[in-house]
Amino acid sequence: MAGSQNRLNGRCVVIANPNAGIVSESLVGEVADRCCRLSFVVEVVWAREPGEAQRASRAAVAESDGASLTVIVSVGGDGTAWEVATGMTMAADLSASVALLVVPAGTGNSNFRSHWGESDWPFALDMALGSPGKHLRALDLANIVEEDRLVVLGAGAGLTAQVLQDAGEVTLTGAARLQEGLLRAAVGFTPYPGRVTVDGEVVHEGRTVFANVGGGRHRAWQYDVLPHSVLDDGLLDYCVVGAGTDPRALPELLRTGRHVLRPDTVYGRGRQVVIERLDGAALCFEHDGELLPAGRSRYTLDVLPGRLPVLCAPARHLKAAAVTGDAS
Repeated sequence: MAGSQNRLNGRCVVIANPNAGIVSESLVGEVADRCCRLSFVVEVVWAREPGEAQRASRAAVAESDGASLTVIVSVGGDGTAWEVATGMTMAADLSASVALLVVPAGTGNSNFRSHWGESDWPFALDMALGSPGKHLRALDLANIVEEDRLVVLGAGAGLTAQVLQDAGEVTLTGAARLQEGLLRAAVGFTPYPGRVTVDGEVVHEGRTVFANVGGGRHRAWQYDVLPHSVLDDGLLDYCVVGAGTDPRALPELLRTGRHVLRPDTVYGRGRQVVIERLDGAALCFEHDGELLPAGRSRYTLDVLPGRLPVLCAPARHLKAAAVTGDAS
């Protein structure tokens, strides 16, 4: 499929996951048509099995000529975006002539919100492909050292990971499923004995409700877990909530970012974050919306600065002074 105008701006490889949320042939066709109208040559790849999106994005990078822009368009949820980003970073020749563009069609779609705020995806796509030079940024990622596993959006332990277990029992779909999962997890959650160490310094030790690390502000779309996060500052934001906060109050606090005002919350930035459970039991831990198999009681995350070229225009992050209201 080729663009309708004579001058070509580059190539779009649309990688779509038909098993994600609201992905359909009509949606993918609309994405491809918009790319064409903006004078991009378009190739559509259907990633029907785990690992296919990763292989397709890696191949797209390898096939880029370096002279024109190759945009890899991820159509799916946060899991699809993770696979696509992982494949891109595995390629030896990833350069500024290749960029990721996320189209939200999954459950949480938090990557898209981190990149484009609450914009509609057609507006974001038109903006990104209409003037890619203005929207190209090199985003920070992280690596889970013990697993040698890439983190794109963020990772979490405790309550925010327990959500994924509880959401599996919910019959709702989309963001409502994750919202209900958080409500269920919060009701019965017991804080765990934990420790968080940042760049060699212990910043929290004691009973822990959750510990989150990453670059993306939002999780499950509506929860502003890391409200001061900047996608490309070369650092990982971390937020730890202690047992002085009732887990049942957190769903509402997380929607507005007011959890960071709690006296038992620790928030900051660093290059390496270690999250531990001190009683030897397995730590409930997730990243990018995927719950890791139980087994480890400690995870180490190292920042990978400026690792992923992305077309985005993130909303201005909240300043501490802008987070107001009763945080009780």
